[in-house]
Amino acid sequence: MIDQPTMRPKKRSLTLNGHRTSVSLEDEFWDAFCEIANQKGKAINRLAADIDGSRSGDAGLASTIRLFVLRHFRDRADFAPVDERDTSFLRSVSAG
Repeated sequence: MIDQPTMRPKKRSLTLNGHRTSVSLEDEFWDAFCEIANQKGKAINRLAADIDGSRSGDAGLASTIRLFVLRHFRDRADFAPVDERDTSFLRSVSAG
């Protein structure tokens, strides 16, 4: 039997450049985020602050962290960007 991840996000406390904040992330994303920080040799707050500093004005921090985690693992898996992949099979799936 496969363990079901916790689907509900949990509030996680962070300190970004001296300011306390929180993000709501699912356990799977939080664990992956912590793993990435560890691999990079950065404290979780430092990595979150780096991500916070690079996000666009209307993007939420939690969403930006999720995308960061996704991109990190996609890069490690050597996925081609969507626009470079053959997606013709998607047309046949959505048509039928």
